[in-house]
Amino acid sequence: MPSSHATEGEARPAETQDARHAELEERNAQLEDRYKRALADLDNYRKRAARETERRVAEGRDALLLDWLEAVDSVDRALGQIAASHPAAPGLRAVLDQLEAILDRQGVNRVGAVGEPFDPERHEAVGVRETAETPDRTVAEITRSGVARGDQVLRPAQVIVARAPAGDD
Repeated sequence: MPSSHATEGEARPAETQDARHAELEERNAQLEDRYKRALADLDNYRKRAARETERRVAEGRDALLLDWLEAVDSVDRALGQIAASHPAAPGLRAVLDQLEAILDRQGVNRVGAVGEPFDPERHEAVGVRETAETPDRTVAEITRSGVARGDQVLRPAQVIVARAPAGDD
C-alpha cells in the first residue's frame, strides 16, 4: 500500500537538504573562525610569554651586575685609599681589572666623565661646586661611577655639578 508520506530513509525534499547544507556550512564557518582565533590567541600568548621570560632574565642579569658593581666599587675605593707603592696595590689593581673585564664581557660600560654636560638620565647630582675651571652645568667630579648596558643606564653616576662662580653672569 503506497503512502503519500515520506518514510525514513527516503530522500528529503530539495529545500530541506539545501537548508541543512547551508546550516552546516554556517556552523563549519563558525568553527573555523573560532579555530583561527584560538590559534592567534595561542601565538600571542607564546610571544607574550617569551617577552616576559626575556624581561625576567634581563632583570636577574641586571641585579647580578649591580651586585658585582658593589665589589668593583669596594676594590676601586681600596685602591684610592692606598699609595701606588703599597705592596697590596698591584694585587688590588689585578682584581679590579679582572672584575672590569667580566663586566665588559657582559656589555657594561662606565657612565659619566668630568666635563660632560649634566644629564639627569645618566647622572645623579650629589653636590654643586662653584668653579671657573669647568663649564657651567657640567660634571666637575665623579663621586661614584655609573654604569650602562647598551643604552640602558643600570646605575647613574653620582656627580658634583659645576656652577659658574657668582658674579660671572
